[in-house]
Amino acid sequence: MFSERALSPAVEAVREAHAPEALVLDVETDFETLDPAVAEDLGLLVDRLQPHSYPSSWLPADSPALLAQYAGSEFTIGAPGDGSIAWTRQTEPPVVLVKPRIEGSPDSFVDFLLADALVSLGLDVSVPGAEDESVETGGPGLPPATSVPPEHFLGFFRGHYPELADATPLGPAGTYQLAAALYDAWLGLHTRDVFGEWVDSGEAGGADTDELASLGDAWQDAGDRLEGRLDGLAGEVARGETEFPDAAELACAAVKHALELPAPYAALDTEAYRNRGAPFAVKWAEKTFDALE
Repeated sequence: MFSERALSPAVEAVREAHAPEALVLDVETDFETLDPAVAEDLGLLVDRLQPHSYPSSWLPADSPALLAQYAGSEFTIGAPGDGSIAWTRQTEPPVVLVKPRIEGSPDSFVDFLLADALVSLGLDVSVPGAEDESVETGGPGLPPATSVPPEHFLGFFRGHYPELADATPLGPAGTYQLAAALYDAWLGLHTRDVFGEWVDSGEAGGADTDELASLGDAWQDAGDRLEGRLDGLAGEVARGETEFPDAAELACAAVKHALELPAPYAALDTEAYRNRGAPFAVKWAEKTFDALE
């Protein structure tokens, strides 16, 4: 089911710099949420399994079943919206899981996605306010408020997720998609600093920087493909041509690439969001949907 993936020199350099202990594994079959029985097979490849669980109070009453499963006590890795690559710290060492759907993509783009996962995995950044939050965990599986980012938006929003649901007129699936996008934007505010350094290293020149510079080029190329889709986004939502969660997903993905965002998404590309996290996102959603009414 799992096999170690051969990494390009560029991705291997990123792994050594940001997450040297991480395993990068190909997965035999595609998945959104890895079946718990299959996930437990990772125990054959890692030193320890550390399943996370989350308080039921963090879930709105009408949450999708998959989110409730993810928050529960079963060993669950991956969730809808993760894309072609998922990563987890529920194992020791942590792992990056590559899904078969990625095959056929350009090598440079695959390398960027792998590098993005490794950089995210190795970030030294904690969720704002998490260390001050007092919750009834219902067990020992709650991920602690450490200086690494959570692998899912639920660990970012924590007790604020029901507030986000209340702040929008979206249904459970739309709220889920919006929350995933908002967390992607917050994470992107941190990872893009690293990607920008890769571009700068290429401009400075030097043989030892060529590998990282190639990843910086891939980061910029991916941003260039997004940029044209941002024009007129607000108008598309207003005319009903694009659903709000889809537009938010696109705009929030652009944060990772340091692109200029249209209103109302530009407010997410700020130090205020980077520093305040989930409470800022909830307030942004309240103001945004009030303006759309």
